[in-house]
Amino acid sequence: MEELHARVARTLLEVNAVGFSPDKPITFKSGILSPIYVDNRVLPFHPAQWHTVIEGFQTVIEAEQLAFDALAGVAVGGIPHSSALAYALGRPSVFVRKEAKEHGKQKRVEGGDVTGRRVLLVEDLVTTGGSSLDSVGALRAEGALVEHVLAIVGYNFAEAARAFTQAAVQLHTLTNFTVIMEEALLMGKLNQEQMAVVNQWFKDPYTWGHTCER
Repeated sequence: MEELHARVARTLLEVNAVGFSPDKPITFKSGILSPIYVDNRVLPFHPAQWHTVIEGFQTVIEAEQLAFDALAGVAVGGIPHSSALAYALGRPSVFVRKEAKEHGKQKRVEGGDVTGRRVLLVEDLVTTGGSSLDSVGALRAEGALVEHVLAIVGYNFAEAARAFTQAAVQLHTLTNFTVIMEEALLMGKLNQEQMAVVNQWFKDPYTWGHTCER
């Protein structure tokens, strides 16, 4: 899997889906300020690189022997990837809204009945795990059995690991930021000074933006 992690990391860097902006940190939904940004929404604009990601998902499914009846994408970032993967595998696909519509059937899970089905959830990115596990809860509320989440990349936060364990869900990612930073250095996308900033952030992401000098 190490070769897959490196290949996907290079793919994301090639299309600038991952970037480093310590002078202009972004803010996560959780309030964390980050010197790293991830925008996997650009992948469908680059078919060759996107194909690498979808193939990577297939590799993980085979390697981990993940059994499932349907795929689900988390709105909105996970939907393109779950749909493409479902098409490639010939499996049913649904998606999970962030919140129920105020009209119509007022459902969060759209596309089909997941009652009694094993559903594999697909995300583009996992930070603290909150949105992923919220979608797991929505699927389970509809009667689905959800034990695994696939994501392109994760931040490997301890908070996320604890949350997934408590929810009895296993997270599988195609790459991680340790590998991404190594590949970024090799590709000249990141210098040693920027690497030091990112490493400092990973030590304490919750206070970095409030205590560090930039």
